[in-house]
Amino acid sequence: MVYATKSNFKQINLLKKLKVKFGKLLIQFFPLNTGRIYGLKLCNYSVGKKVYVGQDLIVASIISEKSCHLIIGDRVAIGPRVTILLSSDANWSRLMEIIEYKKSTVVLENDCWLGAGSIILPGVKVGECAIVGAGSVVTKDVPSYTVVAGIPAKIIKKIELVQ
Repeated sequence: MVYATKSNFKQINLLKKLKVKFGKLLIQFFPLNTGRIYGLKLCNYSVGKKVYVGQDLIVASIISEKSCHLIIGDRVAIGPRVTILLSSDANWSRLMEIIEYKKSTVVLENDCWLGAGSIILPGVKVGECAIVGAGSVVTKDVPSYTVVAGIPAKIIKKIELVQ
């Protein structure tokens, strides 16, 4: 029987952090969609079927934070230069004493589309068949079958799918 030691835990933890860091590099810089999807999976994010991830996706979170998660449904389209924040804080500044540290899960439901350069803040759920306009900053949940745009993002249109 092998017993875990404090040294073993540190090595395992370091390897997990390196795996996530490598995954994030693939997500952001790999030239093919398949590599970017693989990077998301290396980070232990949930990824559905037929997902497209544009180049330069940034998923910002603390590597060791277990409560930060990304859930991507089926047929989700993520445009280039999108930023998804799973956590946000003032790092080592004195502001940490007065501003709450935010960490949470982001959910991208089936068939949603994030336009180029959009920013999704922690705790946001983008509903099924919802569209986030290019350059938008999404601060709260996006209902299904809506189009949002702006800073902060606001509903600008309802979507009616033709059967």
